[in-house]
This record gives sequence, C-alpha cells and structure tokens, in this order.
Amino acid sequence: MILPIVAYGDAVLNTKAAPIPQDYPNLKELVASMFETMYEANGVGLAAPQVGLSIRLFVIDVSPFDEEAFKDEKRVFINAEIVEYSGEEWAFNEGCLSIPDVRGDVFRPEKIRIRYYDENWVLHEQDFDDMPARVIQHEYDHIEGKLFTEKLTALRRRLVSKKLEQIKQGIVNVTYKMRFPRPARKR
Repeated sequence: MILPIVAYGDAVLNTKAAPIPQDYPNLKELVASMFETMYEANGVGLAAPQVGLSIRLFVIDVSPFDEEAFKDEKRVFINAEIVEYSGEEWAFNEGCLSIPDVRGDVFRPEKIRIRYYDENWVLHEQDFDDMPARVIQHEYDHIEGKLFTEKLTALRRRLVSKKLEQIKQGIVNVTYKMRFPRPARKR
C-alpha cells in the first residue's frame, strides 16, 4: 500500500524515533509498504518518520545510482546504530522526499559501520562506503530527528527558506502522495 509522505514542517521529522520491539504489529506489511511508497516516489531511501511513524526503521535501495554496482543494496534497517564514521568527507547534492524541490550539497564521511536488525530480526554489524553509506546516513538522520537541510551552509539555508515555507503550506508539485503539517489552531 502506498503511504503518504510526511512533508517538511511536521514535528515527527524532528523527533528522535523510538526502538521497535520484535512483536511490532504488521512489521512485514509496513516494510513492504515503505518500499512500494519509496519506489512510487522515485526515492532511494525512506525512513518511518517520513510516513508518520516515529520508530527506528528505514529502507534503502541504491541500485538507481548504478544497477550493477549496487544490485545487492536493497536493505531494511531496524533499530540501527551507526557505531563508526571514517574516511574523508565528500559532498553530494542531496534531496529528500519530505522536502521536494530542495537540494543542496551535504558533506558526509565516505565510510560507516552500522549495527542493525534486518526484517527477519537477524543482527548485522556491517561496513558500507560510497553511495550506500551516504544514503544510510541520510536515512539514519531521519530516525535521529535530523534533516539534510540542517547540514546545508547558512547561505544555502537562507536561499531555500522560502521554498521550505511553501512546503509547510502544501505548496508543492509532486507526483506522489504527501501529508502536510496542519496549521496551529487559534484559541
């Protein structure tokens, strides 16, 4: 089932997500829906907070960057914890499904070591580099309540501030379902 993607401005995107218990209801269905939603929106990663759930879950499939090199990089990360960052930081022009039409260069370390459970509750501790490491870091930031826009230069943040306000108001042109923040009620 395709889920609406939560738009910039929703508090769930700035909240550190809670760990998932092994008996979390309908987890397999949620994972399948997250992949379906991600593919529908032409994404390479999607975190549970982006579909309105403040839980430590994200999915990635970086094969669109290079189908052959990254063909085995479709993964589910549950209760992930990055245990080490290493290598040189490098810039890449990132975007986010929750922040449509906003992009910017973000510097991230080239390598990570991450501990996580997969969808079958098998524990992994694994090293990633290159594009998989970058996408994992981006999605990991989501479960930590952080957005890529926080890593932009002050000048770039000022340049995109109007667009961010428009997204909060639902003024976007996307081909996928989105859920926008509700304005505060006046008392």
